[in-house]
Amino acid sequence: MKKTLFDKVWDSHVVSEVPNGPQVLYIDQHLIHEVTSPQAFAELETRNIPVFRPKQIVATADHNVATLNQHLPIVDDLARNQVEMLTKNCTKNNITLYGLGHEYQGIVHVIAPELGITQPGMTLVCGDSHTSTHGAFGSIAFGIGTSQVAQVFASQCLLLNKPKSLRVNVNGKLAAGVSPKDVILYVISKIGTNAGTGYFCEYAGNVFREMSMEGRMTVCNMSIEMGARGGMIAPDETTFNYMKGKKFAPDGETFVQKVAQWKQLATDEGAVFDKEYHFDAEDIGPMITYGTNPGMGIKINERIPDSDDASFQKALDYMGFQKGETLINKPINYVFIGSCTNSRIEDFRVVAAYIKGKQKAANVTALIVPGSQQVAKQVQEEGLTAIFEAAGFEIRQPGCSACLAMNDDKIPAGEYCISTSNRNFEGRQGQGARTILASPLVAAATAIAGKIIDSTQHLN
Repeated sequence: MKKTLFDKVWDSHVVSEVPNGPQVLYIDQHLIHEVTSPQAFAELETRNIPVFRPKQIVATADHNVATLNQHLPIVDDLARNQVEMLTKNCTKNNITLYGLGHEYQGIVHVIAPELGITQPGMTLVCGDSHTSTHGAFGSIAFGIGTSQVAQVFASQCLLLNKPKSLRVNVNGKLAAGVSPKDVILYVISKIGTNAGTGYFCEYAGNVFREMSMEGRMTVCNMSIEMGARGGMIAPDETTFNYMKGKKFAPDGETFVQKVAQWKQLATDEGAVFDKEYHFDAEDIGPMITYGTNPGMGIKINERIPDSDDASFQKALDYMGFQKGETLINKPINYVFIGSCTNSRIEDFRVVAAYIKGKQKAANVTALIVPGSQQVAKQVQEEGLTAIFEAAGFEIRQPGCSACLAMNDDKIPAGEYCISTSNRNFEGRQGQGARTILASPLVAAATAIAGKIIDSTQHLN
């Protein structure tokens, strides 16, 4: 029987199954952070259940930590309590923690890949919806709820129904200035935010094969925004070269043997998917969103479409936009470049290349937030810090930052923010804040111009 990449990984992790019911799936790696883990630890303690396999858990602090003065005591009571509880629970249960001040601290979906914790063929979970990021390595990675976090703590397994399979194919040649973020925003704008509900998505075609690992992670990160349980890209030489030499990746002869195994994970020729989409790369341009979900996107030089749907009008009212309006030359006061979607070194190289020798507009507050301490170190070592500072951008310390309103980096009510993050829901970046999703390049161009411009018309 011909198998998909998803089938191969899923089927190899099934421990047992309930007749005509769900399957017990073994979990290789469990990632946790300060927000969703306290309740799960408390549940285990109440029931006097130990953590089954602590060595397969890695923790970090990222969601509600401050991105200024991380060496000082945390001022916010909730954030302080959550970080302290994470530290206490990890110490008590012998779980590896990369907390504030640690050289490996950062956004959970940035640090696991860069440390080699994420590997092809794995099953990987976290109490965070954007766990789908790790599928870029050919792993089955998905977010779980608090009760499921407790379930993995106790058994290293989950009771699940196997999702259906979906494949998104993109072939052809992308135009200059069109990034992986634009590709996934375009796909979601075409198929909608519910197209992937009940499915696990594989991305195929030369466009994804030609992406870097950073680009693939951006794409898989946003799989959840089309409703999918997760996204995957078959591992290849790009994957193996990225992993080589990583802190916790296999090395020596073990690495060679692992690569031989990982090469078998590709979808078999002739395997059938439950649903499939095809797109031409030439049709994709730099994208922006105009509404309050990631599916409400247009090419930057297009106009907002017309629709009589009440929810569509509600979204436009919240954003302060009109049907048929162009967003070119729309004044913008805030730019956020960071998040688990776009806070890796490649993203900041793109931004630095565009803004070098330029100055941000006076009306713009532009935040640069590295996804990890290691990315922050790379930014410094590659001389990007000097470029950002000369252009008037503000560099912060690692964390989720202005992606979501769980920390101090909020966007004021009524203000527009061009954001490289993954969600533009009402209040996502702060009560009343208006979020426009875009690529790092579009964000950089906006910061310099003080308004939305077609970044491809201004490439050096």
